[in-house]
Amino acid sequence: MFSPDLTDENGQPIRIPHMGWNRVTLQAPCPLFDGIEPEAEFYFVHSYYPVPKPEYVIGVTTYGLPFCSLHGRTGLWAVQFHPEKSGRPGLTLLRNFAAYCQEAK
Repeated sequence: MFSPDLTDENGQPIRIPHMGWNRVTLQAPCPLFDGIEPEAEFYFVHSYYPVPKPEYVIGVTTYGLPFCSLHGRTGLWAVQFHPEKSGRPGLTLLRNFAAYCQEAK
């Protein structure tokens, strides 16, 4: 859970739940992000974040602190944001997921 003591990049207290647009910085390659620009933003609505084993962290987002926003392994992924509400980058991610599933058949 996000701590109310956390501040944003301007030193202001963060709001909880985290609601808004943020980037996902990849820590490892992921086919879900093929064709998605590094500056792309995704829509988040959450108060908690996962703390997986480091080898499963694929993407990180900063909101008061860096947290895992994409984790998993090949063929099994979970995201902390809402792709369906994330405009073009979210649609690209969903398209990439559908293509991966089609190829895996």
